[in-house]
Formats: sequence, C-alpha cells, structure tokens
Amino acid sequence: MREVRFGATDCKPEETGYDSSRLEVLHKHFDKLIDEGVINGAQYTIAHKGKIIANAAIGGGSFVDDKVLMQPDQPFHLASLTKTFVAVAIMKLVEDGYIRLEQRMGEFLDAFSKPPFDGINIWHMLTHTSGLYPDGGCFPEVAPRNHWENVYKDFALFLKNGGKVDDFDWIAAGISGGLRRPVGTEWAYCSFGYAILGELIRKVSGVPAEEYIMNNIAKPLGMTDTGFPDVMELDELTEIIKKAYVRGERYQEFKNIVLNEHRIPKSDDECDAIFDRIPKTAGGMTSTTRSISIYGRMLLGKGTFNGTRIIGRKAVEKMTSHQLFNIPDRCWGANEPDRGYGIGFDMRKGLPWTYSDGTYMHEGAGSCSMDCDPVENLVAAWFVPWTDGETWNARGLYNVQNIIWSGLK
Repeated sequence: MREVRFGATDCKPEETGYDSSRLEVLHKHFDKLIDEGVINGAQYTIAHKGKIIANAAIGGGSFVDDKVLMQPDQPFHLASLTKTFVAVAIMKLVEDGYIRLEQRMGEFLDAFSKPPFDGINIWHMLTHTSGLYPDGGCFPEVAPRNHWENVYKDFALFLKNGGKVDDFDWIAAGISGGLRRPVGTEWAYCSFGYAILGELIRKVSGVPAEEYIMNNIAKPLGMTDTGFPDVMELDELTEIIKKAYVRGERYQEFKNIVLNEHRIPKSDDECDAIFDRIPKTAGGMTSTTRSISIYGRMLLGKGTFNGTRIIGRKAVEKMTSHQLFNIPDRCWGANEPDRGYGIGFDMRKGLPWTYSDGTYMHEGAGSCSMDCDPVENLVAAWFVPWTDGETWNARGLYNVQNIIWSGLK
C-alpha cells in the first residue's frame, strides 16, 4: 500500500471512543481507488467529540505532476462546499436584523422585481427551490442557454453596442431564460442562484460577499489556509497557491505565472471582464480538510468554536433542520419525492449512508465532502480528486462516509 502522510492530531482515536483500526480500512480503500484510476489521491480529517483524531493524506497531490504527493495540509478547491459558507453568512445577516428569509429577492435586486421572478424569496434561493434553471446536466433537456452563457453572450452584445461593464446587469442577463418550474415546487440545484446570493450579501452588508465571509467566518475561526483565490491580493494568493492542489493544465499555467512572473493572470477576452463583477459564492473557496473540520465543529457547537462565536444557536438549528416537505428532486436521475435539505446543507438520509438522522453535509464538485453528525459529535472532511477531473463516483463519497462512521464504538 502507498505511504500515508500524517498531519497533527489532538489525541489518539481511542481516547474519544473511536476504533483506530478502521482508519487502516480507510487507507486501503483510498489506495484501491487510486490503483483503479478513480481518484488521484486523498486527504481527510476526522474530528470526534471536539478533537481531531485523524488527519492524513495518500496518493498524488497534483493532477498534472505525478511527482507531487498529497499532503495533509494541502489546500484544494472547495467548489460547492462554498455554498454552506454563503448560507451561514446569510443567516448571520438574518440574526443581525438586516434581512428575513421570507423577503422577496426583488426588494433588493431589480432583476427579481417583475414576473416571473417576483415570487422568489431568499429562502427559495438558499434551498434551490426558486424555479430557476439548474446546473447543466441536472436534467436531459438543455436550458435556453445556461445562466453563465447568458451573461457572456449578452455582455458581448452590450459591449458591441458601446456599453460599459459597470452598467451591465449580469443578474438580469443570467436569468433571462425564465423559470423551469413554478417557484417552490421542485428542488433543482442552481449554482447561479448562490452567485446571486453573493450579490445580496454585498447589497445588504455594504462589502463584497467574499470579504464578508472571510471577516465574519473564516478569519475568526483561524482558518488561515482558506480564501477566495479569484479575489485575493497577489501576496496572499502566492502563499495559498504554493501548496494548492493543481486540478488541471490551466490551473498549472495560472500557478506558474503567479509564482514565476509575480502577477495575477488576466484574460485577453474583454467579455470575461464581467465575471470579475460576479461574486465567487457559487463555489470559489479554497481550504484544507483540517480547516473544514474547524468550521464543522463550529456548526456542531451551535455556532461557537473554542469560545469564538460566529453565529447563534437558533440560526444553526434553523439551517440544519429539514426545510422541504413533499418537494421532489429529480436532478441527475434522482426520483426522490421528498428532498432532504436544510438551509444551504444537504440532509438526505437513506440506504447509501450510515450517519445518524439529523446529519448535515455538502459535497463539492463530487470530489470533496464535509459531513457533520450531531448525534455522534463527529465531523469528517475529505478530498478525493477524480483522475479525469469531473467524473462523480459514489465510492469516493458514500463508501468513505460509511468506513469513517464504522469506527464509532
């Protein structure tokens, strides 16, 4: 079996009542997935009863360089795990009195002030029940130009007609395809909706959403290896990118320019300028499993970690309770008549999983996951980058969860 590289822990697994022999099973599982070419490597952290009992890495730490080994403290792209930070930020604004979940999006953003969008509220956006078209691939049919394509093509035409970037309404362009379903009738995963929620955070708080999240969640928790690379200053980006997992050739080129030429690359396509204005809240964060375990322990601690309050107990309870009732989910071939979902958190239960009822979690691009089990006081975070960069595989997610939970005595 491949060498396993271990990071710092707070105590031995047995001290919290966890069977350490199950970690060997986990390592063998990762090793097998690497041998089969399913994943490139793996990094994971397990925190039980408030203490880190395991933190390790195995396999490759770069998609493009076989000589780079995965490290326990190697930053990686969180993708949609970012959405949970957005949800916490929204709930913080709720508990601070700035907004309420039932308020219509049109009260804050002009693009939602007229039909068919005027019935969408903040809660709908957070729970993927807005009726907006979902991410590509969710359903066999193709949306009338997906949201991001709408923005690009409409902005190109806007520029051609002499428009200026600051005058372009990217939200109106993005949702110009209308609704796929009536508001509140279907769970359909919409990443673009979380980009819009980033704009809501900016409008309400007065600062960019990325800044709000970092200053109110990540930094107070001491998540020093966490951030939004797309909006970082050069010095901060350089420190993150030195160690970060390289997830493709383009990312390697970007990394080389930052480290060797000491500059942040910019696209030659003038139409890409509009994307600099769109919040990176759909999936733009980078972190490590160790830092994510801190974030997860804050949530299990009802909003507080090591004496630092991030959000209140009632807000966490609201976010991590089932929000949907008899709302169907048919994304990616599912046939679920009653989708388990909280506010920004997945709360599915059923045959694939062995975690406790009430567990909340979220995946990121199918290659990372954070699972928080309040009954067992267990947080597990893991990163399993696919060898082809995109193919979802249950063995890297559901099987891993089952192995980790099997260590509970």
